[in-house]
Amino acid sequence: MRRTRIRGAARRSARVRARLAATVVLALTAPAFLPGPAEAGPARTTATEQWTTQTVAPGVTVRTGVLRHPGTRHSWTVTVQAPTSSRWSTNDPDAPVTWAEVSTRSWADDTARKLTHSGFEPRVESVQWPSYADTPHGLMGYRVRVGRFATQEEARTAASAVTAAGFRTTASWTGYDIQEPADLENVHVAVIDPKTFDGSIEATHDGNVAQRETTSAVARKLHSLVAVNGGFFVLSPGDGVPGTMSGIGAYRGELESMAAGSRSALLFEDGGRTVRIADLTSTATARAGKAAYAIQGINRVPGTLRDCGRPGSTPSELPWQDVTCRLADDMVRFTDAFRADLPTGPGAQVVLDASGRVVSVGARGGRVPEGGLVLQGIGRAADWLTAHAERYSRIKVSEVVRTAEGRRVALDGDDSVVSAAPTLVKDGRIDIDAAAEGVVDPEYTSFGYAWANVRQPRTMAGVDRRGRLILATVDGRLKNGSEGFTLYEAAAFMRSLGAVQAMNLDGGGSTAMAVDGTLVNHPSDATGERAVGDTVQVLPAAD
Repeated sequence: MRRTRIRGAARRSARVRARLAATVVLALTAPAFLPGPAEAGPARTTATEQWTTQTVAPGVTVRTGVLRHPGTRHSWTVTVQAPTSSRWSTNDPDAPVTWAEVSTRSWADDTARKLTHSGFEPRVESVQWPSYADTPHGLMGYRVRVGRFATQEEARTAASAVTAAGFRTTASWTGYDIQEPADLENVHVAVIDPKTFDGSIEATHDGNVAQRETTSAVARKLHSLVAVNGGFFVLSPGDGVPGTMSGIGAYRGELESMAAGSRSALLFEDGGRTVRIADLTSTATARAGKAAYAIQGINRVPGTLRDCGRPGSTPSELPWQDVTCRLADDMVRFTDAFRADLPTGPGAQVVLDASGRVVSVGARGGRVPEGGLVLQGIGRAADWLTAHAERYSRIKVSEVVRTAEGRRVALDGDDSVVSAAPTLVKDGRIDIDAAAEGVVDPEYTSFGYAWANVRQPRTMAGVDRRGRLILATVDGRLKNGSEGFTLYEAAAFMRSLGAVQAMNLDGGGSTAMAVDGTLVNHPSDATGERAVGDTVQVLPAAD
């Protein structure tokens, strides 16, 4: 029997939580996880870990860790960038740059000669592919750098001189390179055991899919024990409606956004009694009598697909991280969780009541009625709506979610889904399908290079052999000195924690963890904690 939780009805008293809290500090040598190069690079130095452990509630433990390589020495340097073709445009600050840090040997040698002729002392460094499951192995290419500096300001001054000589440059911290171990990584790990935890776990958009809120603000509102940020979402109005998800999302059993191709998803079933990770796809259909039309989106701007991955989308039907694709003939369903003005523009709109009866047919715009839904179409989808929707007639809308193996995923009121990319661990082994999930492109080494292969803030989720949920964050971009993880390091870390399945959630400036409603990590945005699309909340049981 499924349990029903009454939202906001329960809050554990401060006295009970204080009794449950415990702190243990451990200093370890030769730890299970050794941050540092996963492939070619210098020999690893001796690593240390220091952990503080807190029991937040029975079955919910939070560990705060400091991972160090004491003998590591990094510096600021000037990286010369190579011109490259680009097949995406974006306003996302976490998106890949349009210049490549890694290019061919001929470019590197030619650039080094020109730099030397201009009076600089360049060095050429080889860069290897990480051990992804679906990309080339071995040499990726070469990069060119100039100097080593104690401060970022010194590197920027040197970069200005190199730029003045006719080169494209950026100031880089060598501690972000996979070739060398990190100096410092600050991590937080929450482990939730559904066998002893009497509360629930859910993904939530907090009732409105057309808004952004910080992870900690939602946590305080829901009185959650632990919370982390969730999946990828639209950040800029040029890419859709800010706050809406760019991958599959389901909350309280309702599908509120569709999958971008087949990508990793975290499923909470029976209120989190069962947690699993799977690659999910989704389809939806509108039917009027014997006529049918494929719905390609839920709660997004018709014709605009963040992260691509839908049939007919251009320039790609495959998932492409941080790329906005277009779809000329597009039907989108809006649910009453879309609590904002509907998109306007050319096309047609049909408003349906809760039974699927057509209430109105006309121009796009207005709001979704409570308990109803709206279909918007452009191109041939608009023609279909105009031809088949008559007032008082019925249009049936259906949707199907499936795993990559074709198994249907049935959602009910205690189930939720949050998605991102890529898979990190599968069947107990590191298995990163970076190309298949569209976060790197082997043909364009600039695509996703900084996103995947440079140390960044990360949020990760996994499940261990006992069925326990593992939620983890690492600070990055030198917040409190922490450098972050590459995707490979994120996978190695999750596996070291015992995860047999693990995936990458949204990261960068979105990475956040709150415990008892208080933010415990250090987000990388200069403005502080970023407002995000959806979150994962670990909620206490109702009293």
